[in-house]
Amino acid sequence: MSALRAAYDRGTRTPRGTGAAAGGVRRAGVRAALMALPLLFFAAFFAYPVGAIVTRGLHQGGSWQFGRIADVAGDAGIRHVLWFTCWQAAASTGLTLLVALPGAYAFARLDFPGRRLLRAVVTVPFVLPTVVAGSAFLALLGRDGFTDSLFGVRLDTSVWAILIAHVFFNYAVVVRTVGGLWAQLDPAQEEAARMLGASRFAAWRRVTLPALGPSVAAAALMVFLFTFTSFGVIQVLGGPMYSTLEVEIYRQTAEVFDLPTAAVLTLLQFAAVAAILALHGWTVRRRESALRLVDPALTAHRPRGAAERTLLGAVLAVVGVLILLPLGVLVARSFDTPSGYGLAFYRALGSTDGGTFSVAPWQTVGNSLRFAAIATVIALAVGGLAAAALVRRAGRLVRGFDALLMLPLGTSAVTVGFGFLIALDKPPLDLRDSWLLVPLAQALVGTPFVVRVMLPVLRAVDERLREAAAVLGASPWRVWREVELPLVSRAVAIAAGFAFAVSLGEFGATVFIARPDDPTLPVAVARLLGRAGALNYGQAMALSTVLMVVCAASLLVLESLRTTGSGEL
Repeated sequence: MSALRAAYDRGTRTPRGTGAAAGGVRRAGVRAALMALPLLFFAAFFAYPVGAIVTRGLHQGGSWQFGRIADVAGDAGIRHVLWFTCWQAAASTGLTLLVALPGAYAFARLDFPGRRLLRAVVTVPFVLPTVVAGSAFLALLGRDGFTDSLFGVRLDTSVWAILIAHVFFNYAVVVRTVGGLWAQLDPAQEEAARMLGASRFAAWRRVTLPALGPSVAAAALMVFLFTFTSFGVIQVLGGPMYSTLEVEIYRQTAEVFDLPTAAVLTLLQFAAVAAILALHGWTVRRRESALRLVDPALTAHRPRGAAERTLLGAVLAVVGVLILLPLGVLVARSFDTPSGYGLAFYRALGSTDGGTFSVAPWQTVGNSLRFAAIATVIALAVGGLAAAALVRRAGRLVRGFDALLMLPLGTSAVTVGFGFLIALDKPPLDLRDSWLLVPLAQALVGTPFVVRVMLPVLRAVDERLREAAAVLGASPWRVWREVELPLVSRAVAIAAGFAFAVSLGEFGATVFIARPDDPTLPVAVARLLGRAGALNYGQAMALSTVLMVVCAASLLVLESLRTTGSGEL
């Protein structure tokens, strides 16, 4: 370690020459090797299936239907859908950041009883099937009534329900993404600013906020993309008056069977997502800097002073009303049987008498855990390599690669699911009847989370530490294993938690590719909700409660894995 320190010190004052040029060539080769697997994965399981379904929609009768692009773009109804899609995504993102950033601070810096359990619980909404949570908010808030208008959008009860439901789902994205980095920032820098006369707010604004900038931008991007492509929440709470591009693509594909229009809308969604990613990349590049990262255990403290106690109380109140109340409604419904409160709906999960599945609904728990575990391993491998390549950034090619990794979050799940069925049916990718399709689709959505969680922390690592290890003769793999991994191990655990949670709750693509004898929990819930009868509805609520418990337990295990930060170096 002392040798690494000496090499580090030499690297801060030694002029760059021929060795630096050779090192640049070496880094370029390492970057290309790291990018190979992610590029192959996305080409085979994203670009090819999505390209196949879009091509089939626009190429019919032996000719290209490019005229449909102008027809769709000129449709007033489609323009209204696009406007509402952008408006509700922007409003949901702003509201989520406003509500969740105080929570990110509380979970990162304040030590209070039940913190790990509560941090696991706030992530549960992220994996719930949207149709289930949407039903809970519909019961809580209703759909009638007119409140106000803002920027041409009527803020009736349905719109408020949509915005609040989006905060409910995405609260954990901000808390875990921003909080993961916030917990590792050295508080001594902010304390030094206060010693020089800065107020608490001024020290936070000038020291901490710039350091958190890339992480906040990454969280905002993920929230915006999720709300931009919102489907289940809009379908349940929006009713016939409100629709997003995702809902309209589903309607044109599954109800109207108008594939050309669906293909045009998919391309429109691609264009919007590409513009968002370009703006995000430009913003983050302007704010990136190396940071001093420390062990998160050293930064957490008991609330000090009235301000921190008030903040913690407000955060706990928000979590109670926004997260725990809707979850409590779902749990109560799972016990509310026609004959009174009891376990009848849970007992029915072990039977196939309802005829909805060829297997007992209870078996979907094991299916979901197995698929999610495999998807998490794939997402960590692909996303970890991609993040390692991106941190060795150079030029527009790598920036384009970064944008490519985020496209699955902004692509219609309907398009991806149909694309899997249409494209992956011939050797060497004849996977239509394989169970592997499900974890592959889940990993496709989980990988961007791995990248976005790990990248801000990787970029905060001082590049001179890597260079010093290389000067001492360490291979790129050893540099990653002995220098970078100890610094980002906490981010890896958070990324694994996100990937597992996303995989566990993925529904949009899985509903099209899951085999009848291997349904996942969200697919089972949706099928039960689609059938009439109190028993089917009660079983859906019971399965949703099981999904909540499984997710909370899994995330609690991850929370218990205490890893060290960068203080050891």
